[in-house]
Amino acid sequence: MKKLLLSTAALVGMTVAAGAADLPRRTVAPVAPIVSVPVFTWTGFYVGVNAGYGFNSDSQATTIGTPAFQTLIPGGFVPSSLDTGGDGFIGGAQIGFNYQFGALVAGIEADLQYVDGGKQATFIGAPVLGTQLATSAESELDYLGTVRARLGVAFDRVLVYATGGLAYGDVSLKASVNGVQAPAPSWNGSTSDVQVGYALGGGVEYAFTRNLTLKAEYLYYDLGDQTVRTTPNALAAAVVPGVAYDARIETSGHIARIGLNYKF
Repeated sequence: MKKLLLSTAALVGMTVAAGAADLPRRTVAPVAPIVSVPVFTWTGFYVGVNAGYGFNSDSQATTIGTPAFQTLIPGGFVPSSLDTGGDGFIGGAQIGFNYQFGALVAGIEADLQYVDGGKQATFIGAPVLGTQLATSAESELDYLGTVRARLGVAFDRVLVYATGGLAYGDVSLKASVNGVQAPAPSWNGSTSDVQVGYALGGGVEYAFTRNLTLKAEYLYYDLGDQTVRTTPNALAAAVVPGVAYDARIETSGHIARIGLNYKF
């Protein structure tokens, strides 16, 4: 009897196992991985290049000679001022850092560029002292550099910003009065120095990849004014002693440029 019960139990177990093997298997499909797209940020260091157009139509050379020389202005013998503003190509490089918090982006940028914008202006006046006087003034900015703060609002990959800070440049100035008919009195002087002022402006920048950005920018710079004092030749010193032509020349202008940056 005992053997019969054991045999029956074994047979039932084998039958259950075989039935379970014939049942269909339930398999769970694998879950697709979630790929997160990194959020773009303006935070980071960058370097780049720029090129554009500079014009300084506001620059003037004002006659500030001795009182005796200034008496020549009303008669049209010499000008009260000359337009020394020129225009031309500007190009260089920049380096900077941005930090983004929320939609605001704060940063600092330094740049240095070559400027091709010198100009000479000449005025030929009415005859005096037996000759006509040709009054000339020249202003040339060899290079311009700035160190500016930037503050803007980011719309994802578009940044609109304002900027302002220090500006400096190597300024060469010349001033002269020369008689047209020889022999004639003349006064000549020049100066070359690094002048310091300020720059203000704004722009818009677009990131077309995670590392490359393109910007369009406007800047106004003002390096102040400087006085050019002239020295008379022997005839001027003898005929009109103590009379001298001096000029106060401004150096300011506008820049419109584009720039390409690589962001690290």
